Amino acid sequence: MYQVRRHEELWPCGDVTREAFVARVQEEGALHYRELPWRHIDDAYAVLVSEVMLQQTQVSRVERYWERFLEAFPTLADLAAGSVAELLSLWQGLGYNRRALSLKKAAERVVAEHKGVLPDSFDALVKLPGIGPATAAGVLAFAYEKPAVYVETNVRAVFIHELFGDEMAVADADLVPYVADTADVGDPRSWYYGILDYGAALKKSGTNPTRKSTSYVRQSPFEGSRRQKRAELVRIVLNGSGETTCAQARALLDDFERAHNREAVADELFDSLVEELCREGFMSEQDGLLCVPEQPEPA
Repeated sequence: MYQVRRHEELWPCGDVTREAFVARVQEEGALHYRELPWRHIDDAYAVLVSEVMLQQTQVSRVERYWERFLEAFPTLADLAAGSVAELLSLWQGLGYNRRALSLKKAAERVVAEHKGVLPDSFDALVKLPGIGPATAAGVLAFAYEKPAVYVETNVRAVFIHELFGDEMAVADADLVPYVADTADVGDPRSWYYGILDYGAALKKSGTNPTRKSTSYVRQSPFEGSRRQKRAELVRIVLNGSGETTCAQARALLDDFERAHNREAVADELFDSLVEELCREGFMSEQDGLLCVPEQPEPA
C-alpha cells in the first residue's frame, strides 16, 4: 500500500493550493461533463461491468455494448449461470476477451461467497478475479459513493497536468497522496466524474499529460498481431457451434490472414494459440472438435 501523507504536507503543490485545485477540477468537469448511461446508478454490478469494459477501450465503443450486455445478463447471478459461448458472443468486437471470462469468474465467486451482492470494501473487491485496485475503487466511488483512491488514465492526466506540469516520469506513488486527499470532496461519484471528463478533454485537445506518467505504455498495433489471431480464432470456434475441427479452424484462420494480405499461420503458432486459448478457458478440444465450454475453469 502507498503511504499517504498528511494534508498539510501536500499543499501547496508548487503554486497550487488545494482549494484552487478543487475549484479548477469542478469548473472544468462541469464544462466538459459527459452524460453516460452507467452514471448516477446504484447498481454495483452494472457499474462493475462498465468499469471492466472501459479498461483500455474507448467510451464510444463501450456505450454500444454495455446496455446490450446487461439485457442478456441483468444480474450477477445471471452472468454466473450463463454460458461462456453467449458471453463471448456478446463481447465480440469489444476486445481483450480475457476481461469477459474474468468478469464471469468474479460473478461466480460473488454468488458463491457473498450471496450475489458485490462487496462494498476495497479488500474484498480486489480478491475477486479480474478486479484490480482501479476497478475496485471505481465500484466504491461510483456505485457505493465511498471515497476511494481511483487512479486510471484520465485521473492521471488531470493530476499531472495541474500539479506536475513541468515534471517528467511521474509515478503513481507521486499522484496517490493527492488523489487520496481529494477523494472526499463533495460526493466521490461527482468528484471523479469531473476528473474523468476534464482528463478526457485534456487528451482530446492534443495535450496528453499521461505521456509523462511512468505507467504510460503505447498500445501495440492490433492489426496482424497475436491478439488479433487469438480473437479471430475465438470467433471461428464460436461460429462453428461446437462442430469445428482443428483442421477447419486452421483453414479459416489462414483464409482470414490471406484476406488481409498476410501469410498463412505457421504450424507452431497455430498450435500455441489453441493450447493457450484452451488453457485460459476460451475453448476446449473434445473428440477432435474445438468448442467453447459452458463454464470456464475455476479461478
